[in-house]
Amino acid sequence: MNLLKITDFNENQITDIFNLADKLKKDSNKILKGKTVVLFFPESSIRTRITFEKGITDLGGSCILFPPTTLDKRELLEDVIKYIENWADAVIVRHSDYKRIEELAAHSRIPVINAMTSENHPCEILSDIYSISRQIPNYRALTYTFVGERGNISNSWQIASEVLKLRLNHVCVKGNEIKPNDEYYTFTTELNDVLSKSDIILTDPLSKELKTEEYINKYQITMNRMKQTKENALLNPCPPFYRGEEVSAEVIDSQYFVGHEFKKNLLYVQQAIILYCLGQSI
Repeated sequence: MNLLKITDFNENQITDIFNLADKLKKDSNKILKGKTVVLFFPESSIRTRITFEKGITDLGGSCILFPPTTLDKRELLEDVIKYIENWADAVIVRHSDYKRIEELAAHSRIPVINAMTSENHPCEILSDIYSISRQIPNYRALTYTFVGERGNISNSWQIASEVLKLRLNHVCVKGNEIKPNDEYYTFTTELNDVLSKSDIILTDPLSKELKTEEYINKYQITMNRMKQTKENALLNPCPPFYRGEEVSAEVIDSQYFVGHEFKKNLLYVQQAIILYCLGQSI
């Protein structure tokens, strides 16, 4: 089984993955002993690469690492994956071009897992939702507010909102709408209008176009704005985040911020995803 986008799993399968992550937190056995996973990762990747590599080795598996540019050669990806599957049990890819991961998966007999593209970031968002769910069991009754432009993170949150039926407000300047407003996804340009309804605040780094004084004044998540959210609201900015841009330095040092703590679970959720895609359980 592949994971290219969150819609590859239904809500029951996501629950199964979350339960598997719970088990892995208690018992990290060597279930991947004898298994080899090929990874395509850029040198600049920190969190996702560390947790995938450590997660595999902790379970007794081995990793072979290549830069993602390896997949940009003239050789057809259909042929590349046919060779790889002779020696590997799964492939994990972080590449800007989603279509290249799609092409690998279309011709692969072993699982292909998307570790991030410019279009989406399924493992990261599933891990965030897992962390929220373990802190707030009725997480599906919460209201999520994503502040930032249309991109891989907002796209993945929007998809997750459909699959898991989460209420998602998307706040940004006009032109960043992902889809028409519906029961689960609502786009607005007015942050102050939705703060009082928000349980979880999510952000993404600003593009060059949005790094303006006007944008930051209107949309930066500050202590004052977090105080306008619902009681016990959480701030979970997507890393890397930048103090003084999408978030203030003060709010990162506050009790609202859960980013560092939440990312501990990235290891277990990604382990669970690998095992689930391989059809293995513990």
